[in-house]
Amino acid sequence: MGTPFRYIHGAALLATGLLAGAFAYGAANVIPTFGTVPLDVRLTFHTTMMKVNEPVMQSAMALAILTTFGLAIAGRGWARRLALGAGALALTSLLVTVFGNVPLHARFRKWAAGPVPDGYAEVFRRWELFHDLRTLTALAAFVLIVSIAVVNRPSGR
Repeated sequence: MGTPFRYIHGAALLATGLLAGAFAYGAANVIPTFGTVPLDVRLTFHTTMMKVNEPVMQSAMALAILTTFGLAIAGRGWARRLALGAGALALTSLLVTVFGNVPLHARFRKWAAGPVPDGYAEVFRRWELFHDLRTLTALAAFVLIVSIAVVNRPSGR
């Protein structure tokens, strides 16, 4: 594969790795912390964090989508197929976020300003399920992009 492919591959590795790492950090550290603090602290922290996190993470997802699909265009054979799969997974992460997590953020903002309804724990569990799903899809996209390096590895090294 030529130099443009290598540059795009590097960008896709970086973008998908950062995305998977950011989501994994949240799953491993932030969500367990949410479960140990009082409800008002969780809501305050969650809503404050999302003001910064939503545009940053959605930009990271867009970059992962663009670089993986760009790699599919530049690639051939298995590299193209793996990059297409990674792009579809990165797109899935974005769709889960936009249609799953983000609407729930709006609820959390309302709860932080007013009364919290009965059954709130189930809504938190649903948000965590969406987060787990987008974390797994982002991680799988990263694994596919890493796999391209293995598939395209020249023999004789």
